Amino acid sequence: MKLTKEQIQEIKEQQLQQNITKRVTVPDLEKILYEVIPVLDHGFIRVIDYMGDDTSIVQAARVSYGKGTKKVSTDAGLIKYLMRHWHSTPFEMCEIKYHVKLPIFIARQWIRHRTANVNEYSARYSILDKEFYLPKPEHLAAQSQNNRQGRGQIIEGEKAKKVLDLLKGDAEQTYQNYETMLNEKYDGSTIDKNSTGLARELARMNLTLNTYTQWYWKTDLLNLMNFLRLRADTHAQYEIRAYADEMLNTVKKWVPITHEAFLDYRIGGTEISSKGKIVLQKIINKQDVNLENSGLSKREWNELMQAMNLEDKKI
Repeated sequence: MKLTKEQIQEIKEQQLQQNITKRVTVPDLEKILYEVIPVLDHGFIRVIDYMGDDTSIVQAARVSYGKGTKKVSTDAGLIKYLMRHWHSTPFEMCEIKYHVKLPIFIARQWIRHRTANVNEYSARYSILDKEFYLPKPEHLAAQSQNNRQGRGQIIEGEKAKKVLDLLKGDAEQTYQNYETMLNEKYDGSTIDKNSTGLARELARMNLTLNTYTQWYWKTDLLNLMNFLRLRADTHAQYEIRAYADEMLNTVKKWVPITHEAFLDYRIGGTEISSKGKIVLQKIINKQDVNLENSGLSKREWNELMQAMNLEDKKI
């Protein structure tokens, strides 16, 4: 990931700002405010702004006038209670805004979470950066045989090289065509002085999906956690998970008590159906229970056994 001198200078100027406020601030998050956190080969996230902290959640839950005299341990207990019982609105009182640079194909997956305010870099007005996402060899995998939307065995050797050559070659060729149609180079120079060039809104449709785009993404804490619960999961696509993992680190700096509860009840926890609960009760009481008499499907049975670390009972 490369930043221009102008971008580096802009970030330094943003970090040097000193503003007086009566609102709550979070020292650990303030330290990384505006900072570029690299993701993938050319991507990044930056925390641009935020509102609230752990005490804001507690304040909203109690509908009180301020922090009051409650101890931190009491606040932690309440936040854990809210998380444990799926109370939502108190977490909506905190908001955060990110600047994200990401491949277009990940942006299209990301935008399916329709609970944020988004403003994307416009290729109608500006020329997209000449940067493409190319996976590292260890992230090149064949289609999974038992999961239609997942990866299977790692592709190695000459096959991996061929795939990377195709990805790079296609991206570079289409970008060259993009510049030709625009009649304008990435650096702003003109290709053919006698050509007017195609409109940017039309030329952009030729670009590959691994081209990088950028957006500002603002959401409340509740919807951020809903996003992270899915995208920071081990089953999520690697590329979007890389962004989610870095965002999860910023949540830890922002609302550490909520972060701990989130890891405990959402990331580290599991949901069990009423039938699954009966199965576990029988296993604990050493009663006879198996797939046939459990009332669960084979997939449900195996998922339950895996969640409870009962691998020997999987079928």
